[in-house]
Amino acid sequence: MTSRSRFFAIAQLVLLSAALAAPALAENERAKQIGGKFMCMCNCNQVLTQCNHVGCTVSTAMLKELDQRVARGDSEAAITQGFVQEFGTQVYAEPPKSGISLVAWSLPSIYLAIGTVLVVMVIWRWRARPHLRPAAANMPPEMSAGRLEDVRRRVARETED
Repeated sequence: MTSRSRFFAIAQLVLLSAALAAPALAENERAKQIGGKFMCMCNCNQVLTQCNHVGCTVSTAMLKELDQRVARGDSEAAITQGFVQEFGTQVYAEPPKSGISLVAWSLPSIYLAIGTVLVVMVIWRWRARPHLRPAAANMPPEMSAGRLEDVRRRVARETED
């Protein structure tokens, strides 16, 4: 066998193995993507695919069940519904954007809008206030101009010495 034919044989073998492994890799990626939407139910408060407890039997069992469902070709909705039926809604890593959870998703935007309106209103009212004329630098507001002249003459007389 020549080196050229050996190269083509190896290339064909690599391509064949890649073609056979592609569905398994796709299933593995799909399982990771779906598993990232669930919480591990061992009370570690971590996402299922990221549970780092040594020997965590709960995450192992959940991941095995997830892999089996993905291998069977179940839809993401069916897998999600199965996990919710088994563990309840606390299995969600983030609440679904529907029903009462939609209120929780929309409240930060509503608070931001209300806060922006309040700040604009306060600034608008501050700017609409009448401007006070500043008092003369040397004259207290309760002193008249005639009284000020009298005080200046008296100060000048007392400081002439």
